[in-house]
Amino acid sequence: MNGNRPIEAHERNLRGRDFFFLWAGAGIALSEIWAGGILTPLGLVTGLVVILLGHVIGNTPLALAGLMGSRLGVPSMLSTRGALGLRGSHLPAILNVVQLVGWTAVMLWICGQAAARLTEAKFGLGPTPWILISGALTTLWALAGPQGWRHIQRIGSILLLILSVVMSYVLLTKYGLRSLLNTPASGGLSFMSGLDLVIAMPISWVPLAADYARFAKKSSTAFTGSWIGYFVASVWMYAVGLAASVATGSDTPDRVVMDLMSAFGLAGAALMIALISTFTTTFLDIYSNAVSLQSLAPRCNTRLAILLGGVLGTALATVLDPAIYEHFLLFIGSAFCPLFGVVFANYFITHRGHYDAQQLFGGERYRYWKGLHIPGLLAWLIGFGLYQGMTVWLPSVGASLPSLLGAGLIYLALTARDRGAAAPSAERAAS
Repeated sequence: MNGNRPIEAHERNLRGRDFFFLWAGAGIALSEIWAGGILTPLGLVTGLVVILLGHVIGNTPLALAGLMGSRLGVPSMLSTRGALGLRGSHLPAILNVVQLVGWTAVMLWICGQAAARLTEAKFGLGPTPWILISGALTTLWALAGPQGWRHIQRIGSILLLILSVVMSYVLLTKYGLRSLLNTPASGGLSFMSGLDLVIAMPISWVPLAADYARFAKKSSTAFTGSWIGYFVASVWMYAVGLAASVATGSDTPDRVVMDLMSAFGLAGAALMIALISTFTTTFLDIYSNAVSLQSLAPRCNTRLAILLGGVLGTALATVLDPAIYEHFLLFIGSAFCPLFGVVFANYFITHRGHYDAQQLFGGERYRYWKGLHIPGLLAWLIGFGLYQGMTVWLPSVGASLPSLLGAGLIYLALTARDRGAAAPSAERAAS
């Protein structure tokens, strides 16, 4: 296990196809089908436009965060130290730990519900045993380490892509594309609010991207592989969820799809989707939770941290209230959209795409004032407030893009006098 140490060039052996399968496996998930159903009030055509546009926008920060990690060889939370300071980075790390335990619970809860419905008549097991089983297996997947993921994630993702073709065929056979297109929109959700809900999903992965991209052989292939892999899979799952909800009016399209496959005599295939998609997605949450925890407590053993995250997420899944799901997505967007607006502005503009990676581990360069970079933290706080304000007072405009861009611009304004001094130091760090 690598923990938080910088990954040397000879250790970086993941290629573009590895990132494609890594993020395709993350995107094929029941949670994504469920989230697609939230867009039902927009209707099929408008909903599909929102899904495509939201992923174009949201995938770009995901890939940019991975680009930073692949260049620096450091995990995500350490890459925020240049913008927030060595101690300032502790706050996003804490939020990320909370987020990832929450995502682990959400994914295991969805898996448990689906598996129980598919097998209750045969095995008589309720959701809780399936949550415990899937939680244990997912934690073991996370313990496999980077070399293990490279192979098992590829196998799992290829199998899921095949099963997704079957799932989509069953859905269209049952309801028909023409019927879906002719179903009128019910209204009640604005275009921009729907866009926020879509953007929030890839944005939720931004704080994890560098944890895996740091193993990339080439930065360019990490960027393109991550972008394309997640885009293809997540758009597909959102569209499946949207179509299922449009056809049935159900607010649980993941359940509709699983039940439909079972009715077609494909209960075994449906169960495989429920289980394997949980493994390929949730192991990312469990491993990155451990990496974020180590940025707070560097001496914490990686395997122990993985086990801790797996146990906490599994325990939470057994008592989870699914009604919080939509609010959870919006909370993630409100925290991490403006954060990475600041991080990207600091890295790509102020420091011209260069950090001294070794200094991120405790040197003086990013210590700022008592370990805090006040302009970065202030810009993030204002961006967070901007997101919350836009959500309440201007929901038709949206909040994700204004908060990301606004926080970045505010940071650049606050540091305008220092930018000339930062750029030369960045160039020296790169030489």
